[in-house]
Order: sequence, then structure tokens, then C-alpha cells
Amino acid sequence: MTDRKRILIIGGVAAGSSCATRARRLDEDAEIIVFEKGPHVSFANCGLPYHVGDVIPDESDLLLVTPKRFRERHAIGVHVGHEVTAIDPAAQTVSVTNLSTGAERIEPYDALVLATGARAVRPPIPGLDLPGVFTLRTVPETRRVREWLALTRARRAVVVGAGFVGLEVAENLTKRGLQVTVLDLQNQVMPQLDPEMAAPVARRLRSRGIRLHLGDGLAEIARHDDGLTVTTAGGVSLPADLVVLGLGVRPRTALAAAAGLALGATGGVAVSPSQQTSDPHIWAVGDVSEERCRVTGSPRLLPLAGPANRQGRLAADAICGRPVTSRGVQGTAVCRLFDLTAASTGQGARELDALGIPHASAWLHPGHHVSYYPGARTIHLKLIYATDTGRVLGAQAVGEAGVERRVDVIAMAIQLGATVYDLEHAELCYSPQIGSAKDPVNMAGMIAANQLRGDLPTARWADLPDARVALVDVREPDEFAAGHLPGARNVPLSQLRDRTAELPTDRPLWLYCHSGKRSYDATRALTQRGFDARSLPGGMETWRQLQL
Repeated sequence: MTDRKRILIIGGVAAGSSCATRARRLDEDAEIIVFEKGPHVSFANCGLPYHVGDVIPDESDLLLVTPKRFRERHAIGVHVGHEVTAIDPAAQTVSVTNLSTGAERIEPYDALVLATGARAVRPPIPGLDLPGVFTLRTVPETRRVREWLALTRARRAVVVGAGFVGLEVAENLTKRGLQVTVLDLQNQVMPQLDPEMAAPVARRLRSRGIRLHLGDGLAEIARHDDGLTVTTAGGVSLPADLVVLGLGVRPRTALAAAAGLALGATGGVAVSPSQQTSDPHIWAVGDVSEERCRVTGSPRLLPLAGPANRQGRLAADAICGRPVTSRGVQGTAVCRLFDLTAASTGQGARELDALGIPHASAWLHPGHHVSYYPGARTIHLKLIYATDTGRVLGAQAVGEAGVERRVDVIAMAIQLGATVYDLEHAELCYSPQIGSAKDPVNMAGMIAANQLRGDLPTARWADLPDARVALVDVREPDEFAAGHLPGARNVPLSQLRDRTAELPTDRPLWLYCHSGKRSYDATRALTQRGFDARSLPGGMETWRQLQL
């Protein structure tokens, strides 16, 4: 080796490209070379569903940086169509094959970065290789979907998988005029969300004509004269002209495993807080690496573009001699479908339950700005926090406006180890057309802090079916008449103080309203009068979501 540091990067999409350019900015003298098996580097993977839907009509718009630009602007050598087939850690070399010519060569390195990404999950199910069955991970795959749509004039599509990408594909195919069915083994769409938070998304999808076939898995795909038939594990036949698989991804670790690098509990490449692997000269970044969850400390795979880019920069810093430490990942993500936005950060209640981490939730349904300014849209917001310290553990939100702003604020709170008391006092932007003097983030913190202080005794919706309690609806009579919980009596908040004699004292009172504000006021009034009163969080709005 010469005195000039030689950095090789395997994979040139988000993590690999970020690592290469960051390394160049830190070390002008280093020789930096990127090997990419596919035909493109630094392409917009997240934009592929929108190219299918013609929202992004020109394929070239997905190609963010070309090899020529890497060379001219950064003095980085990029070799597309080149596959690294083996790593020799002892010799510090890699074997590279030019896929166009078949020529092989050996390349030495001082530092090696694995940014090999992830592959689409393709279970051993008959029919996945039939014409008309696609995955959507690369620009060429997207091109083939568009060509198939033009060639066959497809009218029916089945999307297998109800995660973010699957639903984005379903939306875009629907907008192109296809009848779309979404199939998923889970009983809900968006498994990243807790069930009640995914309910508004399912309602919106159905309202736009998408058929949801949930709680049933894929068994077989077969071809017939009139197209494809998707058969589910439950024996249901779904006709299709096009099938798109969105069953998730798994890290591409074959190269790392063959080189003897340690893999983590989740199957990704195990890395240190500086993205270093078990070999001191090799780093792993992006979808191939196993990361640490910032909320729980447990290992986690997180195939998202934001973390991949940051991990690439982190590895470059470490390679160039800067002391760095990863803060872990928290899974902040957002998806917009038919003008409805769903976002989340941190851990959901189900994951925390599985890990045995004590937690509680605050539900609220505020407007995205003050109600007196025209156009306020409801945000369904769930804040999850530790019951011992009040530390913020996660948040999920769904609505037509203002959703991502609130989740972004809470995401930063999680990264800083903030508590619900910090959210309570956060100073956030306010203007009538933008927000409220008590922003939804403040309100979430206030509700959670009230619960922790004992100012807001809260009942659990899950306990309602078997609870021996008196249900009290504190909404106005016209609201009660329009629909209420079975067995509830109506004592409006506006009359409550004059009608306390009507309330039973031999059992707890569980109070609810439309979204939780009036039941909070009623709970405060009654507890100070000696009643055993509790509020059902989020009121009828939460109850409606829990029914789906």
C-alpha cells in the first residue's frame, strides 16, 4: 500500500454515496472508489412508486448523481455494473467482476465499507417468477412494471404487503385506473403503527376503492388465459393482471458472512457505535447493518433512507480519524396516501409490551391549527411514555395536515432523552393558520404529565368489556343521541355539578366525551368531590379507531 489512503465502498446508493462524498470532504488526498452491481448509483429509491404512478414521469429525475458527476465534482471513482464477489480480510483485498465483460480483478484497500443494502423478501411460494409478478427495489424493476402496464393494459392489480411501500404502490396504481387489492398476513395495514392508529388509514384506502384483504397470507400465484390468480392461504382467489410484492426486505449479508464478519441477532452485520464491523478495517452502513434502537437499546434493522445516509457519514468520519458515536435509530417515518399522512417515531405499544417495558399512552385528537381559523383538520395523535420517568418512548399520528411537524418535534425529544414534562413546556411556533397556543405536542405532554401526576386518573379501553363500572357520557344530549357507548348514561359536563346526586357511589365512574377534554374536566370535578372517577382517553374518537 502507498501512503495515500485507499477507501473502497461496496454499494453506491444512499449509504454508500453519502460515505464516499463525506470521506472526500474530510480527506482530499484519499483514493475513493465505489463499486455498484447495478446500473445506477445514488438513485431515489423512495420515489419508485411515484414513477410507477406517473407522478414522476421521467426516469432520469430519479437518478440523483451520475458516475460522471462523482468523478468531476468529488474525484471519486464509481464503477457501475461491477460486483464485488469476495473479501479477503487478511490480505485487505476484494475480488471484483466486471459484469459487462466478465473480467475479474483484485483491489486492495485500507478501509472497506459495506453498503450492500437489502434484498426484497421472496418466500418459496409457487408463481413468484411468473411474468407480471414484480418487486420494486431498483430503477430497472420500476421500468419493467411501467412497460408491463403499457403492454397489457392491466386493469387489476394485487399488492402483497400493506407496509409503506406496498400502500404507496397501491395508491399509484389506483390513480392509474387499476382496481387494486392489498393482501397482508397481518390484520391491519401499516404494521409499523399500533392497530388503532392504522384504522384511519384503512378507512381512507377503502374510501378510494382499494380492497383490503387482511389477516390472510400469500399461498400461490398461477397464470391463466385471462391473467394471474393470486391464491391466499385461506383459499381465496384474487384475479390480477399485475402482482407487486411488498413483503419487506432482508439485509444482503452473504458477502460479509463469507468473509467471516460477525452478524447480529437480527441477521444484519453487527457494528460498533462507529459502524465498524468485527474486522477493524471494515465498516457496514445502511440496510445491511444491524443498529441499536435508541429507545430500548435492543438490536434493530431499519431499512430507511435517513438513517442510511447518516450511517454513511458516520463511517466516513471514523475512517478519517474523527471520534464518532452513533446515537442509535428510532424509526422516524412518514407516508402520505390519498391526502392522509401517517407518521411515527420511536417504539409502539406492541413492541414495548413484547420487551416488557412499562409504558402508558396518551391519545388526543386536536385540530392542526385553531378551530376558529377556517380549514382546521384533525390530527389523531398517540404519545407513548415510560410510566416511571415520563421519558418519551414513541409517537404516532394520522391526519390530513400538520402531522409530520408534530412527529418531527417528538422525534427530536426522543433523541434528547426528553420527558413528557419537557413536551408540556416546549415553546413552539403559533399563528392561527399554523397551530395553536397550546400546540398538539404541548397538549400530548400535558395529558401524559397529568396522568403521571395523578391529576388525570385514566381507565383502559381494553378493560371496558369486563369492567364493573358506571359509564358516563359527558357530551351534550344531541351528541349522545347521535351515538354513544352501550350502557352509558348521559350527564353533560354543563349540568354535571348540579346532577352529582344521580351518579352511583358504589362503583367507579368511567367518563368519556368526544375527544377527552370534557371528560378530563369532569374527572377533575368529580374526584375533588370524592368520586372514584376515571377518564377514557381520547373519548369517542379513540373508541371508533379501536373498533377497526
